[in-house]
Amino acid sequence: MIISMTGFGHSKTEMQGKMVRVEIKSLNARSTEIRCKLPTSYRDREMDLRKKVIDALQRGKMDLTITVDGFSDEENAFINADAFRKYYKELSALKQELGIHDGDILQSILRIPNVVGQNEDLADEEEWQIVEKTIDQAITNIKKFRADEGQVLKADLLERIQAIEQNLKSIEPFEMIRLDRIKERLRKNMEEFAVNQQVDQNRYEQEILYYIEKLDINEEKVRLSQHCAYFRDELETKEEQKGRKLSFIAQEIGREINTIGAKANDSDIQQFVVMMKDELEKLKEQLANIL
Repeated sequence: MIISMTGFGHSKTEMQGKMVRVEIKSLNARSTEIRCKLPTSYRDREMDLRKKVIDALQRGKMDLTITVDGFSDEENAFINADAFRKYYKELSALKQELGIHDGDILQSILRIPNVVGQNEDLADEEEWQIVEKTIDQAITNIKKFRADEGQVLKADLLERIQAIEQNLKSIEPFEMIRLDRIKERLRKNMEEFAVNQQVDQNRYEQEILYYIEKLDINEEKVRLSQHCAYFRDELETKEEQKGRKLSFIAQEIGREINTIGAKANDSDIQQFVVMMKDELEKLKEQLANIL
């Protein structure tokens, strides 16, 4: 099962003349981070909320936002008289100093943060239970979003692995041609050398075998094929957090591709190596989004 770290979930509930809205966003990140934007009345619950969201989403950069609109009790509204007087005094002085004749100072002051506010007591247990259910619904929604996104990522990853395996198979027809070409080049060089020098034929054949073994890429091909199969198997496991494990496998895939490229010594094979590297880079980009 593949889960994306990127997701969005929201929910809302109306209660006691208020509209409570909950939004949760998550992005990919190497570590777990969470930011909470809460009304003052819910601040005492912040630590519990952080734990709830992290336990549910496990990994990523997360934002939890709770907003409450539509207070029905107007008596809770207040004006910060001390702040109002201070702003009025300073703005009036500036207005006179700069010779400003137009403008409504009162309206300007009322739009300044903290001049007009709302008395918010801590939420009681009954209200909090309703809010918590709204949060749980938002968590359910973002988890579904991440699971759906994960299915898209899984299809893309399988496509990349299939492309690497196909390019690996495409190398095979060129391997014997490559070895025959190397043998022929060595033979010609030895014939030219043997004109003026005494050559030990047994030693010559041993050196050729040693050189060809150094260029043999069969072991790397087998390991690369095994890594690709292992990658496929991991995609199908039920474990949710597998992004790091898949990244480790991708590193091993890259190591074998690089070794094949270094040992190939053949322009035709190098073309397929380059294509495998290109597919691997695209695969790694997608792995960065997986839980």
